[in-house]
Amino acid sequence: MLDKELRSMIGDVKDGRMDRRAFIQRLAAVGLTAPLANQILAIGGVAMAQSPSPYPPTKRGGGGPLKLLWWQGPTLLNPHFATGTKDQDGSRLFYEPLASWDVDGHLNPILAAEIPSIKNGGLSADAKTVIWKLKPGVKWHDGKPVTADDLVFNWEYASDPATAAVSSGPYSDLTVEKIDDLTIRITFKNPTPFWANAFVGAYGCIIPKHLFAEYKGGKSREAPNNLKPVGTGPYKFVEFKPGDLVRGEINLDYHMANRPFFDSIEMKGGGDAVSAARAVIQTGEYDFAWNMQVEDEVLLRLEKGGKGKTLYAVGGDIEFIAINFTDPNTEVDGERSSLKTKHPTLSDPAVRQALALLVDRDSIKKAIYGRAGRATANYLNGPDDFVSKNTKWEFSVEKAIALLEKAGWKAGADGIREKDGKKLKFVYQTSINGPRQKTQAIVKQACQKAGIDVELKSVVASVFFSSDVANPDTYSKFYADIEMFQIPMTQPDPGLHMRRYHSRNLATKENKWQGQNFPRWVNKDFDAAVDAADTETDPVKRAALYIKCNDLMWQDTVVIPVMHRLAVEAASNTLRPALSGWANQTDNLQDWYREG
Repeated sequence: MLDKELRSMIGDVKDGRMDRRAFIQRLAAVGLTAPLANQILAIGGVAMAQSPSPYPPTKRGGGGPLKLLWWQGPTLLNPHFATGTKDQDGSRLFYEPLASWDVDGHLNPILAAEIPSIKNGGLSADAKTVIWKLKPGVKWHDGKPVTADDLVFNWEYASDPATAAVSSGPYSDLTVEKIDDLTIRITFKNPTPFWANAFVGAYGCIIPKHLFAEYKGGKSREAPNNLKPVGTGPYKFVEFKPGDLVRGEINLDYHMANRPFFDSIEMKGGGDAVSAARAVIQTGEYDFAWNMQVEDEVLLRLEKGGKGKTLYAVGGDIEFIAINFTDPNTEVDGERSSLKTKHPTLSDPAVRQALALLVDRDSIKKAIYGRAGRATANYLNGPDDFVSKNTKWEFSVEKAIALLEKAGWKAGADGIREKDGKKLKFVYQTSINGPRQKTQAIVKQACQKAGIDVELKSVVASVFFSSDVANPDTYSKFYADIEMFQIPMTQPDPGLHMRRYHSRNLATKENKWQGQNFPRWVNKDFDAAVDAADTETDPVKRAALYIKCNDLMWQDTVVIPVMHRLAVEAASNTLRPALSGWANQTDNLQDWYREG
């Protein structure tokens, strides 16, 4: 679409000659999705739309207990250290961001008084500054007021390298200054088209300065409130047993009218996805269960005459196999999978490409994921305008064998391929659940046919996704050759999702393995494309840069995408949870209620 025509359409929306829906439909016709269209309008000076609330309750409380099952239970409750979705979701029961994403990819205010726009003075035309205003009168659960000082502190806390915060990415390359007690200004180092990152969504939850200031930097892990949250959310902390149970009670001083609906909340951890699905859909013992990574045939059987149902949300979540570019079996300066090493066999591109040919996505979809999966060659699977058309996937044992033969990997006496005294023997790890173990078995069988020996390793989910720096079996330490899991996409923009593989985000002992680039892959072209996308204000050019990033990952076989996964949850027939494919499951918890 020509720039002149686009600017004319934005002007028509601003002047009321075209409504927002028509604008979005026009852009959809040329391949731009609703979330991106909303971002274009915001940059063009049109206030960002907020979805009308479907919340019907007319009073606070009275809904009884809300019982949740998170079969991977949270292990800590500080959102800045949440290495996995479970810890983000557990923290989100109590802590809140300035804004979060709804089902349509719209940004809705939580602690913010309004969503910044050029029209209300919150966004600058050069995309370099954002002004956020807090709601007046919001209090921490201990009664102290929430102020701009808390926001400035969260930026200082997350961006301090000594803190080793997982949330550091959204707070890099910017400064935050206090304007008054309820207002801050964010100034970006460069033009930043996707400005709704810091203080927004799962990584944007705000912790209180008066309880954490003493523990900024090197003492960050010693804070007592890492396990005893004092937030602003609809529920106040009562009890926490890491990996097992989180309990909260209604916040009678909550800052949103008639919310929350429920009088108490319980998040139970442990078990597995199948038992969680049964406890909600079949027996009705619980109201809601997270992440139903269960074979589709099992879910269909449970839904027949049960007390609950499955819910689906489309986002950009991807189940994939990651390749370790370092050596997990060599220790350097007390660190395995060190950047000072390279993998003895997977450093050969032919071996990585052969592994990609040995993943039978059709069988995995048919036998396991069904309604909840879409086979893909892309790591980046949404929104649609960012999805590459340049990639393809194929399953072929014969082509994998030919590729290995050409690269000099010959079958030994034991049938396992080798070269220069090195054998193709890999440890393939993932967390324990039925679909992942079945996927492992499918991949292992194909690898055996190609002369690759695969040892399967299954780790308890609470251990695999743990943020415990002493734990050797976490996905971020990656003490295996290949590993498989899912990374959720928690906003309708690829920036955060793709930035994790930038070389500045490598997971190392020095940063307590909090870096998100766990394959330890370094590619200068990828870094340059991510850096360029961060400041590109032309939406079409920006989309092309992220497509390039995806294609570089595909060309270098950094990860092997297995399945574009829909978010699948289980809920009782009467529960009305507010869910979005672009947010964590508890991001809009204040809007949950029960009918009947």
